[in-house]
Amino acid sequence: MRLKDKVAIVTGGARGIGKAIAELFAQEGAIVIIIDLLHEGQQVADLINSNLGKAEYHAVSVTDKSAIEKLFESVNLKYGKIDILINNAGITRDKTLEKMSEEAWDAVIDVNLKGVFICAQAVVPYMKKNKYGRIVSAASNVGLRGNFGQTNYAATKAGVIAMSKTWTMELGKFGITANAIAPGFTMTEMVKDIPVEHLESIKKSIPLQSAAQPIDIAYGYLYLASDEARYVSGICLTIDGGISR
Repeated sequence: MRLKDKVAIVTGGARGIGKAIAELFAQEGAIVIIIDLLHEGQQVADLINSNLGKAEYHAVSVTDKSAIEKLFESVNLKYGKIDILINNAGITRDKTLEKMSEEAWDAVIDVNLKGVFICAQAVVPYMKKNKYGRIVSAASNVGLRGNFGQTNYAATKAGVIAMSKTWTMELGKFGITANAIAPGFTMTEMVKDIPVEHLESIKKSIPLQSAAQPIDIAYGYLYLASDEARYVSGICLTIDGGISR
């Protein structure tokens, strides 16, 4: 098992890519702490536990600094360490620049960027104490090339990449790596309402001629969270079927 007895926090683990990460990490031996305001997170934890894995679910917002700090403290007290932080929680509020409201801008910045900052800041003291840590955060190929109608989302994902590179310089001497993953178009609940004809057009624009499944992205997280990637830090791993070539 590639993550045997590692304690891994996965934000946004109730569905989509986060759910795939939580399930894969549990299969690889990790104790998985799922954080999500969606209560489907409890179902994910229950399924993992019924399959002889180890998981907990906590309904906490990544934007709630005090609650995150208390939760991380309790996880560390219970297990004696926190090895892995997966910053996966994210939302979209798409509009063109001229139509985007300040509320839509703030909401996406709070979850996708500030939430990553809050969780990373809360976990680092425990990782530093153990001289070991893996921080892997959700960027997007949109953060590399932009996307129509996603000023707020693209800004957060570019910011996640920049923060990860900065943490690499600050935390490397403590045995902590920091990386980002930039998925491309992935078949999650967030895209379920896209018309079939538009979906087929998107797939044709991808060199591999298909959309990713959540597990395709989860395997990237597994690699960067494992000891196989002990010398990998400060990168943004793009998993998008070749569209960002």
